[in-house]
This record gives sequence, C-alpha cells and structure tokens, in this order.
Amino acid sequence: MRKSLSLYILIILLCTSCAKWLDIKPETEIDKTELFTTEDGFKEALLGIYIRGSKTDLYGKELTVGMPEVLAQNYTTATFDPFRYKATSEYKYDDQYFIARKDNVWKGLYNGIVNANLILANIDQQRNIFLENNYDIIKAEALALRAYLHFDVLRLFAPSYKENPTAKAIPYVTVYSNLSTPFGTVTTVLDSIINDLEKAKVLLQKDPILKSSYRIGYPNQTDTLLNSETTNPQLFLQNRRHRMNYYAVCAALARVHLYKGETNQALSNAKIVIDAKKFPWTNTTDFIAVDEKNKDRIQYKELLFGWYVPLLNNELNNNWFSSGNSGMYLEQIDAQTIYETSSVGATDLRYMHWFMTVSNGNNYLSTIVKYRRNSLSDNESANLHYLMAPAIKLSEVYLIAAESSYDSNPTQAIQYLDEIRRNRGIGQATQVSNKQEFLQEIVKELRKDTFAEGQLFYAYKRLHLPIAGLQGKSIQPDNKIFVLPLPDDEIIYGNQKD
Repeated sequence: MRKSLSLYILIILLCTSCAKWLDIKPETEIDKTELFTTEDGFKEALLGIYIRGSKTDLYGKELTVGMPEVLAQNYTTATFDPFRYKATSEYKYDDQYFIARKDNVWKGLYNGIVNANLILANIDQQRNIFLENNYDIIKAEALALRAYLHFDVLRLFAPSYKENPTAKAIPYVTVYSNLSTPFGTVTTVLDSIINDLEKAKVLLQKDPILKSSYRIGYPNQTDTLLNSETTNPQLFLQNRRHRMNYYAVCAALARVHLYKGETNQALSNAKIVIDAKKFPWTNTTDFIAVDEKNKDRIQYKELLFGWYVPLLNNELNNNWFSSGNSGMYLEQIDAQTIYETSSVGATDLRYMHWFMTVSNGNNYLSTIVKYRRNSLSDNESANLHYLMAPAIKLSEVYLIAAESSYDSNPTQAIQYLDEIRRNRGIGQATQVSNKQEFLQEIVKELRKDTFAEGQLFYAYKRLHLPIAGLQGKSIQPDNKIFVLPLPDDEIIYGNQKD
C-alpha cells in the first residue's frame, strides 16, 4: 500500500529561559516545495528527523530501554508481564506484540531515512540560501542520520558481517521515490553506511564543536568547565551533542568499522575522539551527589550524541522502571553478578547508583533508577542536565579502541579498558591471558556501562557470542535469535513510497 509522506513545520519557540532548539513540537503541515525554499525550512525538516527518532517506538524508548535490552537478557520479566515482553525475552518471534513492535521499529527508522533523503534531494540546488557553514552542517547531519538509521535496521534485521557478509540484508534507500529499493548484501549496506558517514565527516570540518572555545558541561549549573554549549548566537548551533556532530560521526564510523571487522579504521576514528580530550569523564562527585538535582546518572558530559527525550521522564520512572516487580527490574543476585560486586565490582559506582534495592518477601530486587530525575514532572531546569537517551558515548569509544588495538598492542588495549573502569570506581587492573578472555571483559564492561541503553544485544550478535542470561543461564548464539524476521512486503516497501 502506498502511503503519503507528510512533512511538518516545526515551530521554534524561543525563550530566554529554555532556548533549546530541540524542545519544540510539530504544529502544521506544509508542502515540501515550500518547505525547501528557505534555510529555516531545511532546519525544520532536519529537526523533524530528530523528533521522529525520539518517539517511544524508536530511541525515545523501544530501541534504548526496550526490545534490545530484553533480547540481551538485561531484565527480569514479571510473571504477569504488564508490558507484554515475556515472549520477546524467550525469543518467540511469532508473538503478536513482538511483531507489532519490531514492524513499528522498521517503519519508524525508514520514515526517518525518507525525511533525510528529502533534505538531500533538495539541498544542493538551494545552496545559495544558506548562511555561513549551515549548508555543510545540515547536509552532513542528513547524511549521518541516514547512515545511523540504516545501521540499526541492519543490526536488527540482517545477519552479522562476521556470520555472513554476502547475505541478503536490507534496502539502502538513498532517493525519495515511489519505486522500491532492492535489497543489498550485508557488505554493500555497510559500505554505503561508511560512505555516507565519511561524506558527513568531511562536511563537518568546521563544526562549532571543534573550536577550542566549545567547552562541554552541564546546561543548568555552572561547573568548573564553564560550559559554553549554549553560547552560540545561532540557536541552531547550540547543544551540538544533541545532534550528529563531528565527533559523533567519528564514533559512528568507529562503531560501523568494528562491526565490519576493520579494526584499523575503527581505531583511527576512535582515537580522533579520545585524543581530542573534548569529552570529560563524569566527576565522581556528580555521579554520587545526594541531592537529586545535582546528580548525573547518565554521564551527560560523556555523551557524543543523544536523543532529547524530556517527555519520557514519567513513562520511565512511573511505569517502565517502577519500584518493585511491577516494572522492568533485576533480581538483586543478577544485578550483583553483572557488576561483579563480590570481586572487582565491589566499588562500582554504577551498581551503587543505577540500582535501588527493595524487599520482595524473602527476596530482594534491584529497581533501575538510572533515568530517575529530581522531579517526576517535565521540568528540565530542576535537574543538572537534560533528559537524554544515550546514543553514543565516550566509554563505548574507549571499548572500540581497546578491542581494535588488542592484536597490535595488548598493553595499550588493556589501558583503554582500565581507563573506563577507573572512572567507574574500579581500581583493579584487568587481568587476561589471551584475546578471547579480553573480548569477554570487553562485553562485560559494555554490559555494565550501557545498561538500559540498547547496545549489548548488538555486541553479542557482532561477535557471535553466547548471551549471558539471568540466574547463570547461557543462551547459545544463533541467527534465529540474532536476526529479527523481516516485516511483510507491504511494510517493507510502503515506507519509501509517496
């Protein structure tokens, strides 16, 4: 079925107290021929992609705290299953609730891709309407988002590169058209993703985030770094970490190259981020602050890119992660096993501040409080930072560098890993005797540091490793688990038609 594509004018409400370019809502509809006649029209269309990605069926919930975390066995699913995820946790891919969710993910990701293609189809012939470097930035972000969204479609719905690089994968859609795009192979799709990201990287050579004067910090409190992320006179150029900036593109390239087994390229891009020293590790005092309004649980300053999701606050804390066993949670023994509290993790700040122990009869549960805020209202100014769903952050870049450098320099690889551990409260150095043991440590650290962020399942799939289940269970790697079933043809092709 052919579906019409609506574009929204996104009315930007400026005010002195909350000048956040992303903090807006769609109001009316406009024909694309009118939208792409002004620079503001291109900005509005670009913003629409970020807003679409922040919806609950995508990164605003499902692809961050939802389906990939359930598949990675990161939650205990309540017997009464209030959210209908128990079948998903058991990999029953014929379950009606799972089918609806994964089909909506497919449709949502391709909807964002279509909107990126609309920008790219119109921007070159309108280049003369842009001020300063805004043409380069908007085109780069559209390219980067097209690549980013395709990569997650690939990671969910196609075999991994390690298992079958020539397998039929997904359509890589680069034009706005009513014609269907043929499926590419895993390799050709990855090459297209890398090509788009490389183009974006070149276009972002003058990204404001590269300036020495751009200092990363907290938006609602002056800290020792003297945050300058909102000082640019163009609202469009503020808070670059809320969008696909230069460093986020480099990190995305590192992530994709690692997925393809190209460790040299992965390390090269990871080192751009690491060597820039632009992103500071979270201060322990901010992580463990007693006063909720001064607390940074999501490691905000380490985010290279994230999805702005202020309206998710109530949903996460009152429902998804509600106290006790009425929401998604962990048995205390499972949380302690994941964070190795009986050995190296005895002082792990993440375990101590991302989980709250509650009694459940003769048992203890670990309620997840990672996204808890000072106020369960939508008042962002009452907190140290905005509510973000992490997309790419500093610790993952270090893990990519560690894994990519092990073969050539295992000492340096361990140093990258231990840098993360030290900044999470673990003083004990990593002890391994071979690469397989090192990869196990990498995956364990990824699980600890990206808990409820949606990245662990992809690591199991990329490396074709057993999934570490709860209560000591191990789930053997299998493409029947790792490759989600494709939607039917109507859904596959309907999203790219006018």
